[in-house]
Amino acid sequence: MTAELPSSLMREGFGVLLAVGGPFLLGLVIVGFIVGLLQAATQINDAAIGFLPRLLTALLIAYVTGHFAIERLSNYFAAAMRSMSGHG
Repeated sequence: MTAELPSSLMREGFGVLLAVGGPFLLGLVIVGFIVGLLQAATQINDAAIGFLPRLLTALLIAYVTGHFAIERLSNYFAAAMRSMSGHG
């Protein structure tokens, strides 16, 4: 294990985090903004009304990007284990 390994794993980990979490964050921010605008326009400020669209958005994003996310996370984990063990 070299001295640069932890920093390279951390850098790659942040890239994986951005690739996996980015679609969730972007989708939920957009839906939250739209729900907030609709709640402000209709003056219905109930937290339960804003929950369902965000939940459905998160489930839809998980369904669409789930395979990519699992593949990306498992590849990162396997590469990290190989490089820490000295075989990679």
